[in-house]
Amino acid sequence: MKSIKKILWAIWRVWFYVVMLIPILVMLPFLVASILTESGYPYFFKMSRIWAKCVLFGMGFYYKIEKIQKLDHNKSYMFVANHTSMTDIMLMLAAVDNPFVFVGKMSLAKIPLFGFFYKRTSILVDRNSSKSRMEVFNEAQKRIDRGLSICIFPEGGVPHDESILLDNFKDGAFRLAIEHELPIVPLVFPDNKKRLSYTFYSGSPGLMRVKILPYVETAGRTAVTDRREIREEIRDLIYNELLEFEKKDKMK
Repeated sequence: MKSIKKILWAIWRVWFYVVMLIPILVMLPFLVASILTESGYPYFFKMSRIWAKCVLFGMGFYYKIEKIQKLDHNKSYMFVANHTSMTDIMLMLAAVDNPFVFVGKMSLAKIPLFGFFYKRTSILVDRNSSKSRMEVFNEAQKRIDRGLSICIFPEGGVPHDESILLDNFKDGAFRLAIEHELPIVPLVFPDNKKRLSYTFYSGSPGLMRVKILPYVETAGRTAVTDRREIREEIRDLIYNELLEFEKKDKMK
């Protein structure tokens, strides 16, 4: 019985990459056209949201979004969330309709076809290069000037130890938010690790909940004196919500 279950898990896991590629192939001409000019990005973002929803649906995931505060579509924000799964990218796109760009690691650009568009539309950073980290600030300013928001997973990667509820946050997202005076919008993904973690023989279709917390203003704050305080404030908000979700799940 265990061997049959492992085979089904393996097929389901491979299907994840197949279902990632199918919508891209279907929309390929439109996706390519949308990245030819900077003004085409809002159209690319709309198609990215369709792609994300197709992937989630194709994997048997359905999501429920709880939004506490309405966001202004004419304003730029810094979106941050806990990071536990490849599906974090899709769920972020499905949950947030304010056009944004990801700041992410260069390794994702190696994924066939997906990486082609990821490299041309996201802000890539080599965390081992101080020059690359500094260039992120310049690239972010260009996107903000075009009315876009920024999205970063501040843990800097998925913790190898899956027992960790929320890893320590790195400074990058908060330095960017303060220097560009972007309100920080924390999002909580309590189910993604359970649904599709990086452990191969794990996961299952089902509900993915999203809670979008009220944004935290950064105007008037400085990176030198306030960065750590804001970083820990945001981390505490997400961490406490994750604990609340765990508590409610245990009571069911």
